[in-house]
Amino acid sequence: MNRVLLLLEFCTIFVAGPVVAAAFRQRFVLALLLWAAALASWLLTRRETPPQLAPGAWSRELRGLGLRFALLGPLLALATWLLFPDRFLSLPLERPWLWLAVLALYPLLSVWPQEALYRRFLLLRYQRLFGSGAGSVLTSAAAFGFAHIVYGNALAVGLSAAGGLLFAASYRRHRSLALVCLEHALYGCLVFTIGLGRFFYTGAAWRP
Repeated sequence: MNRVLLLLEFCTIFVAGPVVAAAFRQRFVLALLLWAAALASWLLTRRETPPQLAPGAWSRELRGLGLRFALLGPLLALATWLLFPDRFLSLPLERPWLWLAVLALYPLLSVWPQEALYRRFLLLRYQRLFGSGAGSVLTSAAAFGFAHIVYGNALAVGLSAAGGLLFAASYRRHRSLALVCLEHALYGCLVFTIGLGRFFYTGAAWRP
């Protein structure tokens, strides 16, 4: 596929897709678009298998992932407590069963399609447009942040772009969908735990 068609495809998926989801303001449309795009991207690239990590590399990457989370997680929690003290830990304290359901379902229903699309597919499919280095990482982060316009607030976009930068840099290094899904799930579950979940909830963003 030539570069013009690749760019058109990229804009259709990563620009028009979020705009359509935000315009319809229907949760099923958002979920349908995300999963349809993720499954289509998986089928398109299923024959292109990234290099597999050696056992020693797995251990090293897991240690790095844990250290990053041990540093960034408390900083994010502290910032939330300072900026939104009334919402800090509100979900586990006020609705513990819903919180447990979110922790169980979020990685399965949301993390995998996002990482399959915004990391595995984007970094593999569009190397001709953005290269395989910093350009692809920045593009992945920007596209991931832009996707969160569906939530109608700048914090969701900004945090998602920052998270996208972290996840894309990690994926570029190890090329493991399982590892990047684990990293994404950790931060996503933390966000819902510490009280930032309302910024990533369509029910709050799409009220009449």
